[in-house]
Amino acid sequence: MKHLILVAVLTLSTLPAVAQEAEADADTGGRDLIEEGAKLFLRGLLREADPAIRELQDLADNVGPALQMLREEMGPALAEIMSRIDYIGNYENPEILPNGDIIIRRAPDAPAYVPPEDALGDVEL
Repeated sequence: MKHLILVAVLTLSTLPAVAQEAEADADTGGRDLIEEGAKLFLRGLLREADPAIRELQDLADNVGPALQMLREEMGPALAEIMSRIDYIGNYENPEILPNGDIIIRRAPDAPAYVPPEDALGDVEL
């Protein structure tokens, strides 16, 4: 009888360990399935987006040199214009006059313009 009780106690004492292992396997199995599903989803998404990404790369290759040329040619002129105005929001949209001149009027509700101190020198006409 003592042997039977000893065997029963030893057998029953190992059951929680077996149950914990089964729960751990079930937990990691679920995570593995979710991870695998996410990987498959992202692979499919990349496969679908690949043509659009390639098209965008081709567009960048074609437009890039033109933008570089625009920056080199227009950059200094735009920097000069920006140094002469206080805040771009204080001005209206540019207008092209019939003679080809381009004017940028100050907005009527803008505060009075105060030129920078270094711009108060002589004016060349």
